[in-house]
Amino acid sequence: MRHGKKHNHLGRTTSHRKAMLANMASSLITHKRITTTLAKAKALRVYVEPIITKSKNDTTHSRRTVFAYLQNKEVVTELFRDVAAKVANRPGGYTRIIKLNNRLGDNAEMALIELVDYNEVYGKDAAAAEKKTTRRGRSKAAKKADAPAAEVKEEAAPVAEAKEEVAEAPAAEETAPEAPAADDAEEQKA
Repeated sequence: MRHGKKHNHLGRTTSHRKAMLANMASSLITHKRITTTLAKAKALRVYVEPIITKSKNDTTHSRRTVFAYLQNKEVVTELFRDVAAKVANRPGGYTRIIKLNNRLGDNAEMALIELVDYNEVYGKDAAAAEKKTTRRGRSKAAKKADAPAAEVKEEAAPVAEAKEEVAEAPAAEETAPEAPAADDAEEQKA
């Protein structure tokens, strides 16, 4: 009986599944994103996230443990050098799965799995925000930080109006010399 065993076998033997997940994890670490079926992406997430967590602690033992899973020296080096430095402050959730259209040949559900910290599109918003929040909502520090921002906006409005007046003043000075020229023309007629 298989009570409580939620492991997806993916229609493969144990050795084939381990080799496939190791190759997919190596590709994910090397290329930062890969496209695969949704079932394989979910299985890969369960496989690779503990490996990335292990890479945060750069010791000989953790390198050997990760190498036992990945079987690729270059990927292990890249994982400990580049990826671990980028995910050092993240407490988990290193990957993101985005569902794509079904595959044309067999209508399989496809997905894109990527390392969260390497996405340029979503990374800009996260880098700009950088606010520590809790699961219950915004932290007290974030609420206090937002209050002075509202006061600054109110003060910024009169400053913006003053800038508009200054911008209009040179335009008025430029039209002023034309008016005496018209007066000179009237004096010449007289």
